[in-house]
Amino acid sequence: MPHLHNEEKNFVILLALVFLLLVKNFAFAENNPSAVDWVNKCIRLAHDGKYQEAIEACSRAIELDPKLAAAYINRGNAHSEFGDRRQAIKDFNKAIELGPKVGAAYINRGNAYSSLGDHRQAIKDFDKAVELDPKVAVAYYSRGVAYGSLGDHRQAIKDFGKAVELEPKLVAAYYSRGVAYGSLGDHQQAIKDFDKAVELDPKLTPAYMNRGVAYGSLGDDEKAITDFRTAARLGDRKAQDFLKSKGISW
Repeated sequence: MPHLHNEEKNFVILLALVFLLLVKNFAFAENNPSAVDWVNKCIRLAHDGKYQEAIEACSRAIELDPKLAAAYINRGNAHSEFGDRRQAIKDFNKAIELGPKVGAAYINRGNAYSSLGDHRQAIKDFDKAVELDPKVAVAYYSRGVAYGSLGDHRQAIKDFGKAVELEPKLVAAYYSRGVAYGSLGDHQQAIKDFDKAVELDPKLTPAYMNRGVAYGSLGDDEKAITDFRTAARLGDRKAQDFLKSKGISW
């Protein structure tokens, strides 16, 4: 039987890089663009996966307005997505120096620390973000991921619970809470969370895989195989290899 997938970290970058949008209109002023124009262009470029260009755009914003915290936050986000977490932290540090009450900077710096394996420092940043705004679901979610990485699954479950209370459609929080319950051996509760995760995102392959593991742990091999076959059809290589080893098609 395959082992439980622990993939919370993959969701962190996807969900918790909070981009600070300054204006609703993304139109770029070609003639004499302002710092805000450059920040919004940075966000658009990062959204399109053009991280190096995004970094350059936010750098132009900083040249025009060195005290614009949003420029550092969004350049830090682009650095994170580009894989340079240490440079991202430098930008988030500067953003916090300029705007110590901007929760997004703490959340994103916390995620950068988590990506570097410094989960305790990350938790300090998530604590600060929660202190600044107790209603931001992603702060609890990210803190839950950090606690889970430290093996404190019970605290992780509390944070994931708060995250879904604030944002009932936050699929990653249900998935990650399911993983945490599974880590504690509470497979029935894990299945409930994986059920919710696939209800919200029917193509969330790891949820099927982990639900299959949970069913297998409870001795329900039929449902386990059904979930493994779904995961295999969605492209999960571990599910495919497992089923192939058992001579089971998908």
